Amino acid sequence: MTLEELVEQFAQNVAAQTDAIWRGDAKTGNKHAKKYGAAFDKLRSHGDAGRDALAVLFKHPRLDVRVMAAAHLLRHRTAEARAVLEEVAKGEGLVSFKAGQALKRWEDGTWALDLE
Repeated sequence: MTLEELVEQFAQNVAAQTDAIWRGDAKTGNKHAKKYGAAFDKLRSHGDAGRDALAVLFKHPRLDVRVMAAAHLLRHRTAEARAVLEEVAKGEGLVSFKAGQALKRWEDGTWALDLE
């Protein structure tokens, strides 16, 4: 699977998880979370090239996809990821809340999405 295909898999499953959550279907949401987690692990196995490939999602049309990509890239692309999260966190709703929580976890030192 190419890096671009892994990035697309990540984006599709983040969006599908969000959609499942809005439907109240946590079981399906969790399945999609595992899938985008697996896609991130595969991207990460390619080192900086894999992480850099994910950064294209900072401009994705869906806020949930932008936030999740930024949250996963905080250590690797700190300034860019923070900018995405800070902008989205200014809004309202669940995705904005998630962006704010990612920033809070980063600032308090408990963030660890890119560690096994």
